[in-house]
Amino acid sequence: MKISEEEFKRLEIRINELIQTCEQLKEENRLLKAQQQSYSSERAKLLDKQEEARTRVESMINRLKALEAS
Repeated sequence: MKISEEEFKRLEIRINELIQTCEQLKEENRLLKAQQQSYSSERAKLLDKQEEARTRVESMINRLKALEAS
């Protein structure tokens, strides 16, 4: 079975399109991974701040209770 020149050219074009799509997906994946890392880091910082705020509020509540009791 022979592949005609026209079929070969279409196949070549399609392969080049697939290569380009693959490269675009690799870049998109790289960017998404970087974004995910950034969001994970931001989330960790926010959780730390939340824990710090919770500790401060608990401390204030305990001081108020101590003042109320005295």
